[in-house]
Amino acid sequence: VFALIVFSCLVGEGYTNLPSSPQLFCIFNHNEDACRYGIGIGVLAFLACIFFFMVDVYFPQISNTTDRKYLVLADLGFSGLWTFLWFVGFCFLTNQWAWTKADHVHVGADSARAAITFSFFSIFSW
Repeated sequence: VFALIVFSCLVGEGYTNLPSSPQLFCIFNHNEDACRYGIGIGVLAFLACIFFFMVDVYFPQISNTTDRKYLVLADLGFSGLWTFLWFVGFCFLTNQWAWTKADHVHVGADSARAAITFSFFSIFSW
């Protein structure tokens, strides 16, 4: 759920434009990589959650203990990796938000703060 919130905040109001220009830019200090990173890990985390949920549903039907072991290790390894990536994302988004000029943010400040907040919550949930 947290990944979906981060993704939707960045897609919905993560890109804005100045009143004098029709060109969109990322709200996080005009750094496109910040928005792309948040959207990327949000989408991949959501898809991974769906995948591992399906694995958990079919886990009792898997009779081979070696396959079960590899699935559990894959889940554990992915969760550890994604915890680290959420930490990096939180630090990256927070840093870029700290360098963002207030006059460049007309709409979307609350979405940016929500993306930062839920990326922080995602560290502990993963």
